[in-house]
Amino acid sequence: MQTNTLMIQGTTSDAGKSTLVAGLCRSFARRGIPVAPFKPQNMALNSAVAADGGEIGRAQAVQAQAAGIASSHDMNPVLLKPNSDTGSQVIIQGYAIDTMDACSYHDYKSVAKKAVLESYARLSQSYTTILVEGAGSPAEINLRENDIANMGFAEAVDCPVILVADIDRGGVFAHIIGTMALLSSSEQQRIIGFVINRFRGDIALLQSGLDWLEKETGKPVFGVLPYLHGLHLEAEDAVTTQQVDKTVDTLEVVVPVLPRISNHTDFDPLRLHPQVNLQFIGLEEIPPSADLIILPGSKSVCADLTALRQAGWESAILRHLRYGGRVLGICGGFQMLGHRIDDPLGLEGQEGIAGLGLLEIETSLAPEKTLRNVSGYLDNTVVSGYEIHAGVTKGKGLNQPLIQFDDYTDGARSTDNQIWGTYLHGLFESVSACDVLLAWAGLEDPTTPDYHAKREADLERLADVIDEHLDVDNICFERD
Repeated sequence: MQTNTLMIQGTTSDAGKSTLVAGLCRSFARRGIPVAPFKPQNMALNSAVAADGGEIGRAQAVQAQAAGIASSHDMNPVLLKPNSDTGSQVIIQGYAIDTMDACSYHDYKSVAKKAVLESYARLSQSYTTILVEGAGSPAEINLRENDIANMGFAEAVDCPVILVADIDRGGVFAHIIGTMALLSSSEQQRIIGFVINRFRGDIALLQSGLDWLEKETGKPVFGVLPYLHGLHLEAEDAVTTQQVDKTVDTLEVVVPVLPRISNHTDFDPLRLHPQVNLQFIGLEEIPPSADLIILPGSKSVCADLTALRQAGWESAILRHLRYGGRVLGICGGFQMLGHRIDDPLGLEGQEGIAGLGLLEIETSLAPEKTLRNVSGYLDNTVVSGYEIHAGVTKGKGLNQPLIQFDDYTDGARSTDNQIWGTYLHGLFESVSACDVLLAWAGLEDPTTPDYHAKREADLERLADVIDEHLDVDNICFERD
């Protein structure tokens, strides 16, 4: 099978690479083109469980949905999940293999490259088109040696590259010209054109700049994409605070932003819920009054719990409970609610830590991850989601589980029903289950919007805009 491959690289992080790949996946799929997303190397704490059971970046799961195909661990063969300022868990083809610092991983890149090329080859056997997303910027010259994330991959598979730049942050022409200047001659030739993203205003005012750019570089601008207000695609890593218009009476929900918060996309359905005012609060801030405090997932549970304590949040949570508030812990947040978190293998660099003592459970961290997509029942209401956690939780608190699956139970609830904990990510995406959760938290007559329909509608909207503003039919997959 002849496979056409196109790589999208960015002048900066958050230039729009993930969004452009998702939109092109949907645009191509609507044309009947069998297309798959691919990101050789991703560094992110928002992840998903692929349909084949491996762990991948959240952005690649969304891109697979945009392409109308089942996700696979081959779509993101290298995933780095930072667990400190200097180290990351390294996930190869869906499964964690080790924790490495930057120097160790640099030495490991030759091995990682083999996995990247293996996964790319497998995808090439099933899809006629592969849309590849780069990472960060190809102009990071300190990372060019043994690169597998940007031009190193493009050179290895000999594919063309489109460079996308974000005009909303300013300096778009400097970003493009500066990036081009830092590339080698062969890499410059590999770039077939540019896309400018997030433009606001009258395109006529930009035209002279576009003309200059094309003359200066000898490469076309394939299009200028407008700033899409209200567009929602799950973030690759950065915490998103965008809200929708709220009703008069809202449920007040607070989520502390832990230093290593993970899978905060769990809360996207709440941010976009008209009856919920969700606030991400930094640990340095004074926790506001709320109906519900949610302890989120964490890549470094013991260190994040220590940070939470040092910032005074433990006393704030206890005060919140004394006044009748509700507390929900998800994944790492669930582990924090117990009496103790043990780390017998020193996976997080310490032996363990006392928990908040709010649920009758204890957790022992382990190197093997639980990875599965699941569905079950929350108070006789269907709920679905996924589990990504390293740790075994025990204790009599589990005798009052939160969720019932076919052959096991998950989570716990306190005897007074003020505190719930679960390993299930994505539980707010289930409309009826979200209603149950919000009613438990104190919201009268919750009416939860269909989050999946919203995501699908936004993918269609994105593809419509790309088809209108981008010269899709003339984007070439082969270099001259």
